[in-house]
Order: sequence, then structure tokens, then C-alpha cells
Amino acid sequence: MHPSHPKNTDKPVGILACQPLTANTFSPYGKVLDLFASPNRSINQGTSGRLDLPAGLDLAGDQGAPVVAVFHALAQNPQGPCHLLERHQRGSQTFVPLTGARCRLLVALGQDQPDLTTLRCFEVSGQQGFTLHKGTWHHPLMALDNGAFLVLERQGPTEDCEIHSLPLGVRLGPL
Repeated sequence: MHPSHPKNTDKPVGILACQPLTANTFSPYGKVLDLFASPNRSINQGTSGRLDLPAGLDLAGDQGAPVVAVFHALAQNPQGPCHLLERHQRGSQTFVPLTGARCRLLVALGQDQPDLTTLRCFEVSGQQGFTLHKGTWHHPLMALDNGAFLVLERQGPTEDCEIHSLPLGVRLGPL
């Protein structure tokens, strides 16, 4: 389903180091959106530059349709602890900061439950967005700054949020 991924067997689950969000390290979990990359083309008689982002959106599963929302997030403790992960099996989820707010992204792979050997923490700058692949386990939005995030996700007749409690709280280390 997803590309092969690095293992995290040399670190205890209790404390997890964070790393900067990059396209390469995040690829098993989703796509990184570089919001300030050079535009792909000039539009509007040269007054704007258009940047098409390869977001990998997957929003139509199980009679779903795309929905655009704004999440108004309050800053949280960047160290956690984190006690749960959730996933959406029927659609991807994309987060784009509207006000330059940073966030932390705790993710894991796994079929029936999160595979804790794949647990990773990424620090997302206020100039990046990201799309989580359908089925990627993740912690709910952990903003480091108060701010608003544009969210593109699937909405449909069937609820699409599965929650899994972690065996112990995960603390997040510094970047």
C-alpha cells in the first residue's frame, strides 16, 4: 500500500525525537506541500504565479466528496504527551497553514493498529502543508502556534475516524 519505510527500533516508544518535515522522510506517510516554492506558471496577465501542489488527494472513497474546512487551533505543549492516534481509511487529509502557524505531526503505519516501529514525529514549518495518505495513523492536529489551518478531507455518509489508544504516552523530544 505504501512505499517501504525506515524502522525506529533503536528508540524507546516513551520519548521520540522530532525531525524536520521533508518530502523524502515523510513519503511513507504522505506528501509535503512546499507553499513557497517557485510558481509553475504565470497567470492573470502576469500578475500572479500559479503553484500546483502534488497533494495526492484521495477524497471520493465510499460515496465521499471533498470538503474544505478551517481548523482554528490553539498552541499545545510541543512535548506532549500523546496518548492516541487516529486514521481515516476512506480518504486523505490535507492541512495548509493560513496564518503561518507551525505544528508537530506524529504518524505511524500499520494495518489493524499502529506499528510503533514506524512511529515518527515531524516538525512542520508555517511555510509547509502536508497530505496524509489514506489510512496513515496520526495524532490530531498539534499546533505549536495559535493559528488557522485550511483542511481538505473526505466527507461522506459513513464516519471515517478510527481511534487507537497508545500503550503508553509518547513524549516528543526537541527538533
